[in-house]
Amino acid sequence: MTLDELPLWFERTLVIIFGLLWGSFLNVVIYRLPREMSVVRPPSCCGACGVPIKPYDNIPVFSWLLLRGRARCCRARISARYPLVEILGGGLSWAVFEVIVRGLPPSTPLGTAALVYLAYAALGWALVAAAFIDAEHMYLPDGITLGGTVLGLATATLRGMTWTASIVGAVVGFVVVWLPFVDLYKRIRGQAGMGLGDAKLTMLAGAWFGVWGALFVLLAGAVQGTLGAGIVYLVKGKIEEPESVRADREELQKAAAAGDHEAVELLADDPLGSAQEEGFGKARIPFGPFLILACVEFMLAGDWIVQTYEALFLPSY
Repeated sequence: MTLDELPLWFERTLVIIFGLLWGSFLNVVIYRLPREMSVVRPPSCCGACGVPIKPYDNIPVFSWLLLRGRARCCRARISARYPLVEILGGGLSWAVFEVIVRGLPPSTPLGTAALVYLAYAALGWALVAAAFIDAEHMYLPDGITLGGTVLGLATATLRGMTWTASIVGAVVGFVVVWLPFVDLYKRIRGQAGMGLGDAKLTMLAGAWFGVWGALFVLLAGAVQGTLGAGIVYLVKGKIEEPESVRADREELQKAAAAGDHEAVELLADDPLGSAQEEGFGKARIPFGPFLILACVEFMLAGDWIVQTYEALFLPSY
């Protein structure tokens, strides 16, 4: 069976529902992964009172709407982040199908098309989880950045890339961030300008999209991050660290004061181990979400981006 033998309405419905279900799981990942909890066990439960969530209260988006944003068990408020992540999961799944899968030749075997869809959808879902985790904790999990890099390398030929292009892209993606913004910056200023997680994220971009993709993600992420920080500063008059970052640092400081040598070392090595200094130039922002936004942009519009750049800046003969 080939891709064009199934009804289009059926394919679209299937990928949207599948994406919504995975979006629901992403909420579990976003909450548990930074807390070093299993994402499999125990089953989903109310964050306020711990009562297990019934299956009929765990339907993506609809359960939140029917419950009016409150838990059935204790009426605690449920963050709007939950349906938002579920919608993003479904939306990305649909976008991958429309832009990437439907861009395949109509004669593509259904199994091959499904593998291509799963590869790109998995990347998109993982990036959504990483964006929300970094926005809250300023931390990019290795399970996502390194795991995503491995998946990019493993699926290179399936996606029409050579392994050489994928490997070179990954190496370049890591080095263009690590060398100037982590290693050299730390030697000059005493602390890293960007986190190692950001370098691993651009490495992931290179493994998936090659050198061009890694460079685009770094440049577009920097531009979008600067604009985002500027807007926050203009609206609020300051840029604050996420509350979770301050809480984690206070816990480490208490442990260090009590004589925990591991906590002392963590505070000394972590760029977030000291309080943020005043001033726009000293502000700390989670850079990962902006790099991730650029990753999604290149995933869905990479060919157009490269063609536009070549048409504007490269001479034609």
